[in-house]
Amino acid sequence: MSDDNPFDHNDIDDVIHGRLRLGVMAYLSTASPAVFGELRDKVGATDGNLSTHLKKLEDAGYVRQEKRFVGKKPQTRVYLTETGRKAWLAWLARMDAIMRAAE
Repeated sequence: MSDDNPFDHNDIDDVIHGRLRLGVMAYLSTASPAVFGELRDKVGATDGNLSTHLKKLEDAGYVRQEKRFVGKKPQTRVYLTETGRKAWLAWLARMDAIMRAAE
């Protein structure tokens, strides 16, 4: 984080900053793991759209998905990783610094 320029937006994590991914990270920070359908409903996404954004978060190491069966039904659980939690907290700190500077 740039202390000499509190308005510096260059170190904002673009992987998190996308609107839907931001919602996913916020929800998982309080409800990890989340079942795919629950997460989809909370962030207001379609299955395909959520899958695309989860792949981007997974590629960054921020979430992991675990597929299993509950009875005979497939279920995907989404977990916030430790790397994801650290990235989320860094994103929050950057946003906080920008907001404080704007006061």
